[in-house]
Amino acid sequence: METNRNYFVAILLSVAVLVAWQFLYVSPKIEKERLAAEALQAQQAAQAPATGTGQSIPAPVTGAAPGDGAGIPSAMAPTTGMSRQDALAGSQRITIDTPALSGSINLAGARIDDILLKEYRETIDPESPNITLFSPAALNDGYFAEVGFIADAASGPAPGPDTVWTAAEGQTLTPSSPVTLTYDNGAGLVFTRVISVDEHFLFKFEDTIANSGEAAASVAGYGRITRFFKPTTAGIYVLHEGLIGVIGEEGLQEIDYSDVEDTPVMAMPKATAGWMGITDKYWAAALVPPQGAGFETRFAHFTDGRARYQSDFRSDAQTIAPGGSVTTQTLVFAGAKQVPIIDSYEEQYNILNFDLMIDWGWFYFITKPMFWLIDYLFKVFGNFGVAILATTVVVKLIFFPLANKSYVSMANMKKVQPKLEELKAKHGDDKMALQQGMMELYKKEKINPVAGCWPVLLQIPVFFALYKVLYVTIEMRHAPFFGWIQDLSAPDPTSLFNLFGLLPYDVPLFLMIGIWPLIMGITMFLQMRMNPTPPDPTQAMIFTWMPVVFTFMLATFPAGLVIYWAWNNTLSIIQQGFIMKRQGAKIELWDNLMDLFKPKSKKT
Repeated sequence: METNRNYFVAILLSVAVLVAWQFLYVSPKIEKERLAAEALQAQQAAQAPATGTGQSIPAPVTGAAPGDGAGIPSAMAPTTGMSRQDALAGSQRITIDTPALSGSINLAGARIDDILLKEYRETIDPESPNITLFSPAALNDGYFAEVGFIADAASGPAPGPDTVWTAAEGQTLTPSSPVTLTYDNGAGLVFTRVISVDEHFLFKFEDTIANSGEAAASVAGYGRITRFFKPTTAGIYVLHEGLIGVIGEEGLQEIDYSDVEDTPVMAMPKATAGWMGITDKYWAAALVPPQGAGFETRFAHFTDGRARYQSDFRSDAQTIAPGGSVTTQTLVFAGAKQVPIIDSYEEQYNILNFDLMIDWGWFYFITKPMFWLIDYLFKVFGNFGVAILATTVVVKLIFFPLANKSYVSMANMKKVQPKLEELKAKHGDDKMALQQGMMELYKKEKINPVAGCWPVLLQIPVFFALYKVLYVTIEMRHAPFFGWIQDLSAPDPTSLFNLFGLLPYDVPLFLMIGIWPLIMGITMFLQMRMNPTPPDPTQAMIFTWMPVVFTFMLATFPAGLVIYWAWNNTLSIIQQGFIMKRQGAKIELWDNLMDLFKPKSKKT
């Protein structure tokens, strides 16, 4: 019985760590994120987002040498205090217009620094502002992607952050109309850049360098994702937000903002495959250098005048013979981390582990299939909440044989409960004799007291995987269920302590005990009442109060996960009830429930 108790304690501790972490750390972070989002929304409203097409060129806002190191020109930029509209209007720009994106490209540096996501809004309110991903460097929330070149002194200047590219009038970048930019360095090198974009979030920079001079030229490429602010993050281990990349044999690199603040420059070994960028929970910006050629990667935090976070690369220099030319291709991702789109880019462009931009976690082999199952069922039913219910049924079917053995064991345990009580009365406080008597009884009745633990233990990874899917995938963001659940990735918005909205006041976050958490708690209580009562009084007390504790703690979890748990408990009660009754175990709670559905006989 000691082994049985240890298994239960291990289960309780594993789940308790998760719920305590969610209750003590995630809930305050969620509130902090909400306040930060409201402040950002107010700031963006004051800045009046707009796409500028003005022709005046301001003084350069980027520094020159000594640069950011590694020969890459500096991205340092002073804040100007101007509005977003003025910042956009004060530079020559090419408009971006796709089904998923709107914004513009700054011809100074050919920098993508103005991106709004058409398909996503700040809140579930359809009138709330669209998500702003990129902003000009002159603003407090400056954030951009840039691709440029570095040339040796003999080859003349190369287009960098201050270079104003030449473009034909009236060009608009759309999926069906790429734009062409040119730059002549006056020393024999002509740079031609064709920028294209697909209907989602991927830009393609195809650069051709032609050498019309009399001497060979040496030119290296660079690219960077630069962010001039530190966003509010959840700060939890289940989700990475910060600098990220997959660098050749070094594999996945997940670097928190605090990590790169402690180590300002993290240089990676040279690689010939991979990508790098900056990721948020649902959005990301990433660079894919020319694959097959050597490049060096850095993750950095610069504080020279204005703090900024940066993921960048510098490619090996190429020699361009007189009369010759070279062409390179760099990809820039800027948008939402939609799973099918990310996977399609990995396959189409052979990008090494590009799918790891989404934080699938340690249980990758469970988490991603779990997502595909939910996503497939969503396409069948048209509702992610219903898809979660259907997924629960599939999971129950997979574990059906093991669960049957578990419930048979519980039924046998229930049947010998009177004999256990006799042993307790016989041996009193002699725990050693009681343990020996119980082991002999289990052996005689052919009962394995540990058998009932295995289904729970094996379903813990499934629980974590589902939690991960609901928490990190954008497909669940703002996905409605029915009634008051309009966002399965957020907690149930109702609360028992204001009578589910009937009383006109808001309650603190830790008292948001909604309808679905209560349903989950009730089903958990009913299921535990069907199990054999633990002989140890302390263990029995823990199991009695556990549904109450879980009701409070899981109230801050995503509503989709609470719905899953409540539905899973309900199916388990039905399955366990039938199996235990078939084994002849008496279940008072089950009998009382079944009596409610029996037709009452008429008295004569």
